[in-house]
Amino acid sequence: MDFATRRSNTVRLIEGGISTVTRAYGSGPGLLSSRGFRGVLGVTRRSTPYPTCLASAARMRGPSKIARGFPRGPGNQRNFAAFPSLFKTRCAVTNSADDPTRIRTGISGLDDILGGGLTKHRVYLVEGTPGTGKTTLSLQFLLEGARRGEAGLYITLSETAEELSAVAATHGWSLESLSLFELVNQGDLDPEREQTILHPSEVELGETAREVMKRVEELRPSRVVFDSLSEMRLLAQNPLRYRRQILALKQFFASRDCTVLMLDDRTSDPNDLQLHSIAHGVISLEQAARDFGAERRRLRVVKMRGIKFRGGYHDFILDRGGLTVFPRLVAAEHGAEFAPRVASTGNPELDELLGGGLMPGTNTLLSGPSGVGKTTTAMFCIRAALDRGEKATYFLFDEGIKTLLVRCKALGIDLASYIERGVLDIQQIDPAELSPGEFTSRARVAVEKSGSSFVCIDSLNAYLQAMPGEQFLLLQMHELLNYLNQSGITTMLILGQHGLVGDMRSDIDLSYLSDTILLFRFFEAKAEVRTAISVVKSRTSSHERSIREFKLGAGGLEVGEALRDFEGVLSGLPSYKGDTSLLQSSTK
Repeated sequence: MDFATRRSNTVRLIEGGISTVTRAYGSGPGLLSSRGFRGVLGVTRRSTPYPTCLASAARMRGPSKIARGFPRGPGNQRNFAAFPSLFKTRCAVTNSADDPTRIRTGISGLDDILGGGLTKHRVYLVEGTPGTGKTTLSLQFLLEGARRGEAGLYITLSETAEELSAVAATHGWSLESLSLFELVNQGDLDPEREQTILHPSEVELGETAREVMKRVEELRPSRVVFDSLSEMRLLAQNPLRYRRQILALKQFFASRDCTVLMLDDRTSDPNDLQLHSIAHGVISLEQAARDFGAERRRLRVVKMRGIKFRGGYHDFILDRGGLTVFPRLVAAEHGAEFAPRVASTGNPELDELLGGGLMPGTNTLLSGPSGVGKTTTAMFCIRAALDRGEKATYFLFDEGIKTLLVRCKALGIDLASYIERGVLDIQQIDPAELSPGEFTSRARVAVEKSGSSFVCIDSLNAYLQAMPGEQFLLLQMHELLNYLNQSGITTMLILGQHGLVGDMRSDIDLSYLSDTILLFRFFEAKAEVRTAISVVKSRTSSHERSIREFKLGAGGLEVGEALRDFEGVLSGLPSYKGDTSLLQSSTK
């Protein structure tokens, strides 16, 4: 087959919806040259999904480079109308929910990470130290199969059937739909009986191995869990026999069309990667104790042959009901169409400062010392959004919900009515108990399921304490803010600063991530402590650069005239050189 024919066939494959070019085209001078698809799109000799290739090539070389690889002619005049999305968004993990070669794990977050689940009829390794949730994960895997009418078998060397049933009961599950098989009895654990469980030649099979094969032949299970490999390692007594046993198990289960999870508690040498090389995929579970607060659990897909998965660490929790996994947020995989129309804050003077108001798809940072009015200002802006018919979600880290409701009501903001109508959701967050991944998941639920168009995080200081380090906060906050912006959400972030007047410092600098920065300051004038407000940054509008007086009271939020006759207001100790009128004090 000549080069022109091969390339023409490739185009027809793409136009027909087939997204993979296999090795069937050979290695002739066409497809492997810089003039063909392999050279232009960076495709290796392995089968590569075309959306991935095209998106990658578009980012690295630009559409014009790719266009040269497309022949001119009817149906393909060097345009990409058949697949325009390839050049609009970053290539994401494809969800293969309808792929008949994939099966669900029973954990929606893990399925999302894997792009639709596990490949059927393969052997997978689930590793983790005791207490990370391996048994719970495997039970969810088997129960998901039972819900789909698939037979499940749990082979246990480390726990009795009674113990497994007790574990399941704590999650509210019944294992009646599963088959539990205790592989090792007291005789099998006798150190004088030096025999392997399975031998590759299947000649020297012991009684236990024959029972396993007999049980599998009888049940014909679609899903199998083997718990755990550490006992097999002890029975094998040497690495060579152990590896042969694992290979024999893999071959045996694969020949019976079983999808198998093998559990390992990492009691062997951490540098021993024999299991990693044998397994089709490896899922690693971890937990880490903190000096204060709940332990953090996370998982990572170490390898997964044949599918594109979302790499890196993903937080998860182990609670009643099983594992809940929170996939790491990748903002580039999300986006929504929205109208970027400026919305009022509810205060005309504050709108003037901001250059018109708040823009959907942007975030505003409210920065200032404690007690200056950041939270109350955010609540006034939220009330204006609620009165326009929007929904809002408020993540409250620092104070109690009752305290917030009481002090807002004293300022004329009755939040209870909005909560009762279901348009305002205030969530109390405990940073000692909540992982960053779970918090990000809550934000996504608020946007995607609850329909919130206004989100406020109060405050970033407490959110920082939930993170293991500042660099992780910046990266996760970058992804979260990008996600909210691309979804058309109006976001407010509250950041407390240290000190009251003079030199002000923050725990972390998020100014470069913020689209708008609203700065609050205390200052002294006429023997009173007053507050000032100013917009020091706005990416979306020509904002006012003056510093205005700011006051909260029973009448609501008041923004006065520009303090043009004051100098040094932001320092907290200004000098007065004029007759600018100040807002009337509430004190007598």
